Amino acid sequence: MANGVLVFAEQRDGVFRGPAFEALTQGRRLAGQLGTDLSAAVLGSGIAGTVEVLKEYGVDAVFVADSEHLARYTTEGYADVFSKIVREKNPSIVLMPASSLGRDLAPRVAAHLETGLITECTALEISDGRLLGTRPVYAGKALIKTFVKTDPQMATLRPKVFSAETISESKETHVEQVDVTTGAERIRAKVIEFQSSGGDRPELTEADIIVSGGRGMGNADSFNVIEDLADALGAAVGASRSAVDAGWRPHPDQVGQTGKTVSPSLYIACGISGAIQHLAGMSSSKYIVAINKNPDAPIFKVATYGIVGDLFEVVPALTEEVKKLQAA
Repeated sequence: MANGVLVFAEQRDGVFRGPAFEALTQGRRLAGQLGTDLSAAVLGSGIAGTVEVLKEYGVDAVFVADSEHLARYTTEGYADVFSKIVREKNPSIVLMPASSLGRDLAPRVAAHLETGLITECTALEISDGRLLGTRPVYAGKALIKTFVKTDPQMATLRPKVFSAETISESKETHVEQVDVTTGAERIRAKVIEFQSSGGDRPELTEADIIVSGGRGMGNADSFNVIEDLADALGAAVGASRSAVDAGWRPHPDQVGQTGKTVSPSLYIACGISGAIQHLAGMSSSKYIVAINKNPDAPIFKVATYGIVGDLFEVVPALTEEVKKLQAA
């Protein structure tokens, strides 16, 4: 009989991602409601000594798959190993972050396990002993509650929607090394190298503050104004589809239905009209500040605060005020 809650704890270069802690916190809450154990699975290379931090989130057991073949993420390699862990441990619930990696991996794992998957959850609850997930549909215009009939019940959690909370008391955690049989010959796609962009700015889907620019920026060089404010705030830089299509920003910066879905505490939209496709990717932000010289722009309908004005005057003024506050 399936039992327990298992969380895929995503890490990169030995550092756990914020969404992993959010998923663990939710996993602990669900495990408590079900009266069962919480465990985590960690995949990578040279990561055996990094799992101590997971104990702070109330994990009863950690399953570590440490292999040179898992040093770089590949869908086939990670899906094969993680599916093996799920089959052996037989949890009733499997939680994964809806990060870029999680969105790629979760469907493949669900297919391996022949089970269902609830994606992009913004809320989780237990109803009649089963996992009930709330997720947005119709480009974020509505929310539905859905469940998985089969076991294990799988769900991905939208980053920055859930909180990450450590436990105050110490907890004994069992750490188990998993036998990894996945060989290089079974991984048909090979990652040659990673190229990162954005400098020291946070990753878009994990950022607490995002400053985005749209068609109103006019050209690629104008994004320097956006970047200055983002750097002052310690924020990530985003863009609308029109800005990306125009070649002003790379596609990884795109926020929206065909880009990335984000849920920061603060989203500053500069020169973005507010097309429904863009709103679908950022409407769950806690606070939205819109800066647009068109008072009838749709973005003002969802904005917490709106500034009607020229962004090339407003944004530099905001940047200067932020710097003054930081220097005080």
